Amino acid sequence: MEICMDFLSCLDHDTSMKILMCLEDPSDLVRASSVSRSWRDFVIANGLCKQLCLTMFPHLLRVDCVIEPSCVKEKASEVGCSKFVEWETLKREHEAYAFLAQGCLSFPFEECIKDAISASSTDNYPEESIRNTLQPGNRYWSSKGQRKAAVPETLVYKLVADICVITEINIQPFQAYFQYGSPIYSAESVRFRLGHPKCPMDDTLGEPLDDSADDKFIWTYSSSEFPMAQESCLQNFKLPEPVVCIGGILQIELLRRVQRQEMDGLFYICVAYVQVKGRPLSSAFGVEMLGPSGKFVLKAKSSAPPGLPEDASYHDVHLHGLVDSEQMVNLLEEEVPMEYD
Repeated sequence: MEICMDFLSCLDHDTSMKILMCLEDPSDLVRASSVSRSWRDFVIANGLCKQLCLTMFPHLLRVDCVIEPSCVKEKASEVGCSKFVEWETLKREHEAYAFLAQGCLSFPFEECIKDAISASSTDNYPEESIRNTLQPGNRYWSSKGQRKAAVPETLVYKLVADICVITEINIQPFQAYFQYGSPIYSAESVRFRLGHPKCPMDDTLGEPLDDSADDKFIWTYSSSEFPMAQESCLQNFKLPEPVVCIGGILQIELLRRVQRQEMDGLFYICVAYVQVKGRPLSSAFGVEMLGPSGKFVLKAKSSAPPGLPEDASYHDVHLHGLVDSEQMVNLLEEEVPMEYD
């Protein structure tokens, strides 16, 4: 007969914490919380999924609170005992952060640009609009000409989701075959910023504007400079590590001009195509920015039914808070047999 022992019950709190904090994959931590009720309670009470998620993605430290919009009305009537409310909050955070961490690692890579917002300047609008950079082809965006090569340009884009894990940005400088010598109007280097609007933006952005946009957005991430080659191919700029963009805004800074136009002797920067690769999390999460502080409310979009029957299995309870049980099972890759104390 096999003897089973819950070793966590034999250890002090600090030792148990050190053991479980060695788990670096969120799916492993979720599986650990599925071993028994006592293990699940320990993981939830100590916020281990939240701690792991914040360690992996420090930008999420700006989360003010986690809510499930579909459950707000229902749970409002249940508020009473402070311990009950506190435990429900811990469970909600456990479920949301577990799925958020796994989603940041496992959601499929996609093209992440939704639309163009603004360019710092445009030479011939709308023929040379920033919108031309959204699709590959023969069209392009062109800056206004400048006498000084050091004058920078910026392009601002709206991403497809309020939360995106960005891994790389690809830029193709424009080569003007219709000009003598077929010059390539690249920049000397590029830098990227990610952030959110100071005020809510409409889904319909309208026509892109000539605007530096720095007074309209709060930037929460700035990359180092990447050198850009004076070549007309799609050039890859991979971020040192995946960055969680909260608020869905990308700014591309094009630094220092390298090509004069023979006709007027001015320096220009021209871009044919911009591509952003990453993992949008719009299907699972939304955000609500809380003013200029940079804090935000994380909205976990749960598809759980309004209530579970009292005799529902522990497996049902464990998965229903995580957006969708089938999605969660797929993310965890394998079914975990459940045990009870």
